[in-house]
Amino acid sequence: MSNQPGCHFSVALTSLLCCTTNQASLSVSPSSSQLFEGQFVSLSCEEDDSSAGRTLRRNTTRETRTECGGKWGKSTGSMCNLSHIVPMDSGVYWCQSREGATSNSINITVTGGSVILQSPVLPVMEGDDVTLHCKTKTSNLPADFYKDGSLIRTEPAGHMTIHNVSMSDEGVYKCHSSSHGESPPSWITVTAPPPVSSPLQFVFRLVCYLVVFCPYFISTLLMVSLYRHRSTGNDPPVSMVMTPLFQAEQGLDDDCDDVIVSVTTEHHF
Repeated sequence: MSNQPGCHFSVALTSLLCCTTNQASLSVSPSSSQLFEGQFVSLSCEEDDSSAGRTLRRNTTRETRTECGGKWGKSTGSMCNLSHIVPMDSGVYWCQSREGATSNSINITVTGGSVILQSPVLPVMEGDDVTLHCKTKTSNLPADFYKDGSLIRTEPAGHMTIHNVSMSDEGVYKCHSSSHGESPPSWITVTAPPPVSSPLQFVFRLVCYLVVFCPYFISTLLMVSLYRHRSTGNDPPVSMVMTPLFQAEQGLDDDCDDVIVSVTTEHHF
């Protein structure tokens, strides 16, 4: 007999108590979706426990799913370094485990031009503030900022801050300098904040699991215990043992009576 309800209870309780945040995430330094040709770039797979089993891969216009350390980059554990990035390194980068699980992906654009839009490389959380920089290799530029092809505003200092970001701010951004030209476009992604689980919700869920699974767990233990007791008990029932014993004692008493009668009769002669 299998202890399935008990197993279900243990699995459910374990999944409730354990965290499920071992998924790796990819980060890049410098943290920008646009980079100048010739820059040094470092990508890293970050994970709570271990990232030793993960590799960095990319898709570009010339390569598909190629691994760091082969045709591009230098692999050092969970990191991948590109000492002199070029426009052909533009593409999508991600971490991948031996089992095939993937991390978030990062889109990197490398330009040989003189202007880049320094924007977040990772998705932006709703409610946060985001600052965009229009810059050359040496400084920020007075620039016009565009979203989805439409002019937002002109900033003399060369940087623009979007306060309290919402889903409507998601889109394609670029900047333009009258003296240096235009940056490549970059897509900015906005995500909703993750739901917050309070301690009270955790306790409530734990109580629900206990109420639902405890009766099944206890009843299963009792059934297994009774089953094992019956399977190991080979002695006959008590009533079957006592009956022959009682008959034997009764027969012994009859024999004793015969002896006494015989002795008595012989004495009278």
